[in-house]
Amino acid sequence: MPMEIPTDLTPELVPLSWLLGTWEGSGRLGEGEADSEHFAQKVTFTQNGLPYLQYTAESWLTDEQGTRLRPLAVETGFWALDRPLNDADGGPGLVPADIVPALRSADEVEELRNDAGGFDITATIVHPGGIAELYYGQIKGPQIQLSTDVVMRGVNSKEYSAATRIYGLVNGDLYWRWDVASEGEALKAHASAILNKTS
Repeated sequence: MPMEIPTDLTPELVPLSWLLGTWEGSGRLGEGEADSEHFAQKVTFTQNGLPYLQYTAESWLTDEQGTRLRPLAVETGFWALDRPLNDADGGPGLVPADIVPALRSADEVEELRNDAGGFDITATIVHPGGIAELYYGQIKGPQIQLSTDVVMRGVNSKEYSAATRIYGLVNGDLYWRWDVASEGEALKAHASAILNKTS
């Protein structure tokens, strides 16, 4: 399936452009064994002309046939290439950016390519319950690997210390896996899914 890159995309989002759109599908909690619970998920990546993708994921517990039983989780966040910010970038807060993007050409984006041939990225993901994750990782073609640098928790949040996520585009479908360290345990399989692009 050919990928179309939006003409209004800021140059530094081109490496992430294959994520754009809405993805829906199903997965399993834990290791995905016979007794693991099923879930459905809808993931959306959008852009608004700024140098990051906006991310939202909604999930529902389902039965084996995919019938939704109840809401499971919601998360939202921002994904971007990891680079030093400069005066052309907006923020903090409502400080406006320059009219033109900070990186204006493919050549400037190529200068960010790392020694492994990919690009370093960040993802900030926020969850209900007073939890926020800051991930660092790499995107190389249609593959992403992320690891938390920090997990911020509110005083009454559940214990949660680290996570890794991997994403890959396989035959037009988005495969992902999420491993989590929580409740005093080391990283272990938390969930995985296969999502189809719906728009």
